[in-house]
Amino acid sequence: MTGIEAERTTIRTAVVGYGLSGSVFHAPLIAADPRYSLDIIATSDAGRQSDARGRYPGATTVPDGDAVLARAGNLDLVVLGTPPATHYPLAKAALEAGLDVVVDKPFAVRSAEGQELIALAGRLGRVLTVFQNRRWDGDFLTLRKLLAGDALGNVTRLESRFERWSPEISKAWKADATAADGGGVLFDLGSHLIDQALQLFGPATVVHAELLARRPDEKVDDDCFLVLRHESGVISHLTMNMLCAQQGPRFRVLGSAGGFTKQGVDPQEPYILAGGSPLDEDYGVEAPEWAGVLGRNGHLDALPTEHGAYPEFYRMLGDKILDGGTASPLPLPVDPEDAVETLKLIEEARELGADNT
Repeated sequence: MTGIEAERTTIRTAVVGYGLSGSVFHAPLIAADPRYSLDIIATSDAGRQSDARGRYPGATTVPDGDAVLARAGNLDLVVLGTPPATHYPLAKAALEAGLDVVVDKPFAVRSAEGQELIALAGRLGRVLTVFQNRRWDGDFLTLRKLLAGDALGNVTRLESRFERWSPEISKAWKADATAADGGGVLFDLGSHLIDQALQLFGPATVVHAELLARRPDEKVDDDCFLVLRHESGVISHLTMNMLCAQQGPRFRVLGSAGGFTKQGVDPQEPYILAGGSPLDEDYGVEAPEWAGVLGRNGHLDALPTEHGAYPEFYRMLGDKILDGGTASPLPLPVDPEDAVETLKLIEEARELGADNT
């Protein structure tokens, strides 16, 4: 690391992709943290370019990742919020251009690609991490706190769901994507559910997988159910469904001393979609009526939800980069090795699911 890098106080950042990922997650979080400057936003869509210029007048809009890499000498960090099939080539090119990189989930389409990127970042001394933002959902933080306090005793089962009513495929790339392109709900929502399960209960294997396509235009899967067996003994039931008219509990966790049930989904994404900012006092605050229920000794008690905290990802990343990058002892917000383990379980699920569909 040069002296100039060591004295860096602002992280010059480009966001590549300005769909839901770039416009709702990355750009607002980066703009809200004073240690970052949002210098470039890449999107080929004219409407999105106009929106980006209106929201972030200090940022230059360019059409694609190649245009971003052509300006690599004026950047420190590239954030990839593009379709999954582009993650590996764009991340590789950005690392080779001397930039630190954030890759949205899924990290890559194949676990071997993720491992290659980790090895490359290590050789080049660049920071590489994966945006597993659901680690900072308020309901997930509530569950982690509950487990840390041993309120449920010996946990035996996790049920975790992301279910939505989306009868039509809303994005063109998703409509055309195959499994080889990173299409389907297993790559999309499954990347979150698997990561959360591994964070809570440790390494696991897939012992059952159902991968189905319900919507007429779906090329991969939009209705999936996985069973993970963790080395810790916990069994995780993970459900993801894009054609679900009535959703089940977001979490249901059973243990020897109690149980926990949580309805609803984290409010951070809809809050930003409605025009809010991560800097607002109400950001990440869930309405009291959505509190989870803790059941112990025959009693049911409301358990208020912890504040959601997506900004924590970029806070931790900023600490890491400004403290010396890979030379810093500070942790990454997400170890990319964790994302590789998630991809390996997706690969296991695809192999098993082929026998169950």
